[in-house]
Amino acid sequence: MIHENLRTLRKNNKFTQEYVAEKLQVSRQAIAKWEAGETVPDLNYTMALADLFDVRIDDLVSKEEKQYGIGPKGKHIFGVATVGERGQIVLPQQARDIFNLKTGDKLMILGDEEQGIALVKNEHFLQFADGIFAAQEEVYEDE
Repeated sequence: MIHENLRTLRKNNKFTQEYVAEKLQVSRQAIAKWEAGETVPDLNYTMALADLFDVRIDDLVSKEEKQYGIGPKGKHIFGVATVGERGQIVLPQQARDIFNLKTGDKLMILGDEEQGIALVKNEHFLQFADGIFAAQEEVYEDE
């Protein structure tokens, strides 16, 4: 529920009720009532809270329990994938849906020995590379 999410997000961000109240220009008592579930913020305050905590409104008001907590907008934790004996990895359905991944899509695999592995849709990587080459050509033309 929203009251539990508000309390969790405020504590995770190390914000006081006074700080949140000041940012939203409401009383500390209003924040306390929202967190206690006595009242709920209206839509304008809900949007302001989502912005303050950098989360989606859906995540702020969601009743479903999130195994990994509420993350910043656009950031996701999909859980654990297991590497099969031939190196295959099955991506969780939610990840495939959010990133519009379909059977046959090609993914570029990037690696950093200190930070790990990243998967990028091949066409996005190629667009990025084209942008780098275009910028490099502009530099040479200016010289």
